[in-house]
Amino acid sequence: MRGRYLFPLSILLAIRLAVVSCVGQDDRAERDQPPQPSRRAVIIPLHEDINPLSGALLERKFDEAVESGVDVVIFDINSPGGFTTVTFELMDMVLDAKKVETVAWIEKDAISGAALFALSCDRILMAPDARMGDAGEIVMGADGAFRYTEAKSRSVLAQKVRDTAAATGRPMALAEKMTDKDMVVFKATYKEDGTVRYFSDKEWVAMEDQDEWNKGPPVREAGKEMFFTANGRRAVELGIADQTIESRDELAAALNVSEPIPVIERSWVDTLVFILNSGFVTFLLIVIGLVALVVELSAPGLGVGGLTSVLCFGLFFWSRFLGGTSGWLEVTLFLVGVLFIGAELFVIPGFGIAGVGGIVLMLGSLVMASRRFVLPQNSEELTGLGMDVLTVLSAFAVFLLALLFIAQYIGEIPGLGRLTLKPTIAIDGISVADAANAASLPGWQRVEIGSFGEAVSPLRPGGRIQVDNDFTVDVVTEGDFIETGTQVKVVGKQGAKVIVRAV
Repeated sequence: MRGRYLFPLSILLAIRLAVVSCVGQDDRAERDQPPQPSRRAVIIPLHEDINPLSGALLERKFDEAVESGVDVVIFDINSPGGFTTVTFELMDMVLDAKKVETVAWIEKDAISGAALFALSCDRILMAPDARMGDAGEIVMGADGAFRYTEAKSRSVLAQKVRDTAAATGRPMALAEKMTDKDMVVFKATYKEDGTVRYFSDKEWVAMEDQDEWNKGPPVREAGKEMFFTANGRRAVELGIADQTIESRDELAAALNVSEPIPVIERSWVDTLVFILNSGFVTFLLIVIGLVALVVELSAPGLGVGGLTSVLCFGLFFWSRFLGGTSGWLEVTLFLVGVLFIGAELFVIPGFGIAGVGGIVLMLGSLVMASRRFVLPQNSEELTGLGMDVLTVLSAFAVFLLALLFIAQYIGEIPGLGRLTLKPTIAIDGISVADAANAASLPGWQRVEIGSFGEAVSPLRPGGRIQVDNDFTVDVVTEGDFIETGTQVKVVGKQGAKVIVRAV
């Protein structure tokens, strides 16, 4: 009986082994295939100086990328650096990012602040001949020459760079050497296991286990009187960068992300913000806005002057909002300044504290809206503040010159002649203005001090009166409210402002 079943069992065992072998081969073949990338990435270019405006744009683009749910954010860096304070803010932004992997791709140059920003990324990829480093902090002196910053400022920068290098696993001494030309960095090998580290001369002197290390020669890019700068090949060799690739086309393969990698380009809104934040356009917006505001205040009622002023200052503050330098405080101060000036012109007789205070508030808000700080903390911020103050004061000076021109020639400008009282020439006791076009003049030009009229609307304190049952005119009281139907007397005139008192 046992022999009868031997042959069928053998056949079954053979079939089973064949099936298992085929399945195993399929599994091995599947494992041998390269994994298909499932990670998504985006590229954010940084191809300009690092300043408050470009920094704010980069922050917005980074937030946009993170919110889109990508896995990797690649910063395409080709920049000479810029403002130290803005660079620190961008470094903190990247170091605090936990939801995405950050990569610095340097195809040409990452110099000064751009190199420090790259250090804060999780990975650094460079073209073989790209450059990175030379991050010494310099300032412009009063004579226009650039100088190495004072020791206190350098120590803050050096500590920031060391902390960043430690957080991203890069040689701290070489990173610090980017900012300190006086130190020397050399290579040392641990005798026991051959571990390689880089030390500065100051670190070596303070070490207690010097005898356990073999001290090598100074790194050729980190000698005396130079800031550390290296090309892509050398940066990878020294551990500053992670990998070299020839071009941006190889990024997807190097990072194992899906292709094509989209680029978050600058939009037309971003371009407009850059234009509106330029010094010349800022100057024009302030001058035109102030002149239009005065024209509107000289002829009450929202007209072309008011709309033009709102447009100019609206564009100014909108561009500063998106540029990251302005908030609601600056807008509030500006509007309060306008209210103070309006109250001085139409409510409070004369021109005193309210008017001067309004001007100071307006000009101060324009300066504050162009800066991220209230008080400068270093020479770099002080220089930037000086440029903004110069722009605002220059615009105000041109505005005053424009006022003088308007006051002298406004009567000859079509459409603006109604803002001034035309001169009269007496002929046989009758003025030319009275004889020719008195009826066509605005009421505030026809009314005289001492004239009487009747309030045809409540004066609280502004309103309208009728003079001699002939024409109406917009007026303000000396302060008291006056009800409709009350007899009033004109007691003063200040341009288009007519002041009355109850009889």
